[in-house]
Amino acid sequence: MSVGEIAVSAMAASEAFEALAADPRAQMIDVRTKAEWTFVGVADLSSIGRQTVLAEWQQFPAMAVDPQFAERLTDALAQAGVDRETALFFICRSGARSLAAARAMAQAGFSNCINVSDGFEGDVDEKRHRGGVNGWKAAGLPWVQS
Repeated sequence: MSVGEIAVSAMAASEAFEALAADPRAQMIDVRTKAEWTFVGVADLSSIGRQTVLAEWQQFPAMAVDPQFAERLTDALAQAGVDRETALFFICRSGARSLAAARAMAQAGFSNCINVSDGFEGDVDEKRHRGGVNGWKAAGLPWVQS
């Protein structure tokens, strides 16, 4: 079975934040690039006593998928005491990279992978701008920028 065939759950950013708040073991994994984390911001989970796990699915500027993504993230989660049944919420800009990353982790044996389908910035508006239609920012959820 290829990574693209692995089924994962999906939910909107606002639902994901509620689920993260309700489950103290759940983890948010942001798979965007370091540049995006720095210049666009990241989800701020401090109000629910958590930190977003940062794990690049692709690296800028080449944007090639990290062939060791699942291995690296598996190791990082194991070091944090996260088991393979823990709810893992994957987020990217608009939901595509996070879906691929969630499928990769499901294929690696994690049974509760959820894609944040509208992402951090969401879809583009009529002016081709992100951040106002849907997604984490548009939902008014907490975020920080460095």
